[in-house]
Amino acid sequence: MPDFPTALPVARTADPMDAPALRWGVLGTGWIANRFVRSVQRHTRQRFMAVASRDAARAKDFADRHGIPGFYGSYEDLVAAADVDVVYVATDHIAHLRCARLALEAGKHALVEKPIGLDAGQAAEIAQLASARGLFCAEALWTFFLPKFDVVRQILDSGGLGEVHTVLADLGEHFDPGHRILRPELAGGPLLDLGTYPVSLATWVLGAPTGVQALGQPHPAGVAGQTSAILRDAQGNQAVVHTTLFCDTPTTATIAGTRATLSLPGPFYQPGDLVLTPAGGGTPLTSSEPRTAHDALHFEAAEVARCIATGLRETPLRPLRESVFTLRVMDEIRRLCGITFPATPENE
Repeated sequence: MPDFPTALPVARTADPMDAPALRWGVLGTGWIANRFVRSVQRHTRQRFMAVASRDAARAKDFADRHGIPGFYGSYEDLVAAADVDVVYVATDHIAHLRCARLALEAGKHALVEKPIGLDAGQAAEIAQLASARGLFCAEALWTFFLPKFDVVRQILDSGGLGEVHTVLADLGEHFDPGHRILRPELAGGPLLDLGTYPVSLATWVLGAPTGVQALGQPHPAGVAGQTSAILRDAQGNQAVVHTTLFCDTPTTATIAGTRATLSLPGPFYQPGDLVLTPAGGGTPLTSSEPRTAHDALHFEAAEVARCIATGLRETPLRPLRESVFTLRVMDEIRRLCGITFPATPENE
């Protein structure tokens, strides 16, 4: 068994500026689209050619603010554009499936905001369509593309934690009335927006659970308010995950093994520190990086560009099978908590 390390690994993440420049189109003009475009423009050589919204005036305003030459009042027009190589889908959750279909059926590579679909069935459909068309597709779960998580990946792969028995992960935020997360017709509630992070961490570390237990609490707005779940693997190892939109919580994560414990201070899913502590106590090792929050969204865009340029149809950092599997676990959590999404034209 290896000794406790004297230093933490160094992230192997390539310089985003070195990624080949592709031509991007953006579907959606909301909060995450603004931050994605701003980060990618600052830190990479990627080129944004057009943006689309169902409201042409909103698309023009977005294009003007970000210096994007093209704008469209329909998603269909953007995916048909000859000067777009890859489409970033940043619409409301209920439109992810439809917009991913539009892009892939038009022969465009796609990066789809998390969650890639409302459920595992939608995610699998997107994955199958991308495979059939020979196109790249990935879920924009930016956490797994961060340098910090390459350090986590190396620690796990080295066996430095020993046998991992426990994963703890939490993400809670307070939201004011009127926020889209409180709207049932948009598949609101904390699970898709927030819970994706702790659930994906747990399943990434422990793999497929053989059992899931979950409890939920409703919100007066008609969506789920908070959800807690325990996931158990075949060996009995456990993950405890929690998400809420009632209040701010520590938003930390812990991966604990027989040799060491890896702590991810909050917000665990963003750039920041890692702390590795030997079992039984001792001097911890800390890895630090600037807390740049969503200004780090460019790492996923650079990975997409590198994969497409080298002929890959998925990224090994977040294969589509893992996106499907995370949603399969969340489907079971929803079932146990009685959480349903409304039928909409996009959620058919």
